[in-house]
Amino acid sequence: MYNFDFERPSSLADAIVALAQEDSQALAGGQTLIPTLKNRLANPAKLVSLMAIDDLQGVAVGDGVVCVKAATTHVAAAAGAAGSFPALAELAGNIGDPAVRNRGTVGGSLANNDPSACYPAAALATGATIVTNLREISADEFFTGMFGTALGDGEIITEVRFPVPDAANYQKFEQPASRFALVGVFVARFGDRARVAVTGASEDGVFRWVEAESALFGNFTKASLDGLELSPEGLIGDIHGSAEYRAHLTKIMAGRAVAAC
Repeated sequence: MYNFDFERPSSLADAIVALAQEDSQALAGGQTLIPTLKNRLANPAKLVSLMAIDDLQGVAVGDGVVCVKAATTHVAAAAGAAGSFPALAELAGNIGDPAVRNRGTVGGSLANNDPSACYPAAALATGATIVTNLREISADEFFTGMFGTALGDGEIITEVRFPVPDAANYQKFEQPASRFALVGVFVARFGDRARVAVTGASEDGVFRWVEAESALFGNFTKASLDGLELSPEGLIGDIHGSAEYRAHLTKIMAGRAVAAC
């Protein structure tokens, strides 16, 4: 690591002031940022921890929405959503290993937008709202490509509002070393309509499989997906699986998610 200053504010207002200083960077659970610093791939002058801010912690449920504060850990999110949104709770409870789940945060995962992360699929499939200190951003507008988001300089995620579907399920085919999704598919049904979000597969990050959504409209069954084929164009091909493999696996995991719903 390079040398840097460290600040741990206890209020969101103080954090915003600290982040307005030149070359400051927010630190949540640090599951991506700390390894990045260790490998000298980043050199911020100051880290501003968000983990002592009470207003960024906790889960609230009401009016068909699960609100998860941004600095809530995966373990706490799983516990808080278990009674009202089991699919989200199961997703949170199966991220990484115990060390990751007890340090990593919901807001940090969304702000980082790793192309194989799980929460982006949940946010996009449910049509979640990402709330910041400045505005509210729909999930459809938030994710802008691999590691890219609509967040501006100094903008902090404060909470994520997940609408609770009539039925939902997340199926993840894990890369065993990292426990990231080689392919993960989150399916959410709202009335006659479904939203299908895919992570781990695309070079552009999380995306909605709109052809699957159309096939499931009014006929929410696994058989509705039988005639679909996802194009491998633009999908990730690496040592873990070709683009064609990921395309095939996406259909398999989508079918499992629909059946589990």
